[in-house]
Amino acid sequence: MASPAQPPVSVEDARPGDFAHIAELTVRVYTDGGLAPPEYTAVLADVGGRATRAELLVARAASGQVVGSVALVLDGEFGEVLESDDEAGFRMLVVDPAVRGRGIGELLVRSCLHRARAAGKRRMVLSTDPRMTAAHRLYERLGFTRLPSRDWSPLPGVGLMVYALDL
Repeated sequence: MASPAQPPVSVEDARPGDFAHIAELTVRVYTDGGLAPPEYTAVLADVGGRATRAELLVARAASGQVVGSVALVLDGEFGEVLESDDEAGFRMLVVDPAVRGRGIGELLVRSCLHRARAAGKRRMVLSTDPRMTAAHRLYERLGFTRLPSRDWSPLPGVGLMVYALDL
């Protein structure tokens, strides 16, 4: 028996009414999932602060529920791995575990790539925890390559790997 078609998911700009859910989802996935230390929880939950430094995108199910989010950095201080005005980055990509495996992370990344190209950027740069192997597979499938010379640490004991894609 064939499985029913999944309802469509759209990517759009986050609205202030989405911020609390984005915060809860981000903290749940990163901190509760063991991908970020507890002392980083306040940063993960600060969606309002992110919104002042990045374009917040959400993946929204047909029901209206936010099932994923990402912060697209086209300029400014929030993009710690950016080295020039030609670069864009994205941070805190998150997909609700209940809907993983449906291409939502890829949809969010492709939306970031599209917006960066439209903004005239020449390279997309991102940082990722070494344990996020599913994300690494997605990035590599989309053509991102490692830039180990730009790996960095936001907190003592937390090392992040950098990937880039020429646009």
